[in-house]
Amino acid sequence: MLSLFTALSLTAASVAYADPSAAELLAAVDRNMISAARSASLEMTVTKGKRTKVYAMDSFSRGQDESAIAFSAPARDQGTKMLKRGGELWMYMPSIEKVQKISGHMLRQSMMGSDLSYEDILQATQLQQLYSAEVVGAEDIDGRTCWKLELTANDSSVAYPRRVSWIDQEHTVPVREELYALSGTLLKTWNLSEVQTFADGRNFPTRWLVEDRLQAGSQTTLVFNSLDFEVALEDEVFSQRWLER
Repeated sequence: MLSLFTALSLTAASVAYADPSAAELLAAVDRNMISAARSASLEMTVTKGKRTKVYAMDSFSRGQDESAIAFSAPARDQGTKMLKRGGELWMYMPSIEKVQKISGHMLRQSMMGSDLSYEDILQATQLQQLYSAEVVGAEDIDGRTCWKLELTANDSSVAYPRRVSWIDQEHTVPVREELYALSGTLLKTWNLSEVQTFADGRNFPTRWLVEDRLQAGSQTTLVFNSLDFEVALEDEVFSQRWLER
């Protein structure tokens, strides 16, 4: 018969080495990827066959409901801004000095000709709110040992009804995602790399490669040149007044 001490030791060991549940993994990913406030400077490279276009932009977000982007390059797009508050999105185009509201199906259109939709770039909702998930195994992706998750959207309003995500076991961030339509068609793949650990303890991938699987030779790379998760953002940044400033 096992002694009480031995039984407790075995129980503790089994808990310590138990595989995480899907809910625990989604919560860990959300803790790393979503923040109370964030500012970043990014370079976005859009490749369409042999044609390449490079954008520079600054992004700001606060919680899940407020985010903004301002483009500084190339010259023809300098001053273009986007603002998301709740489920609403506005875009300011300096060439016509006009603010346009983007809603409905337009949210899923390409942003600036990239493989990212407006919804992709400004989405900050926690995965655990949008999806139910199941751990279906473990696989190595680019030399990283990952948990493989199958995610199913909780309602029909979600842009990607099904997604498969590979979560780095060490960093608990996605390193690869496959995004599917309701029909089962693979729409996009995301590959995330160059993970950095920040002062608040979070891990965050600073290089993202997005490919539209419906367009041959189309891909978009996002590189985070700077990131700050402990920034104090003014209310002004998330106002329509900021769009036209």
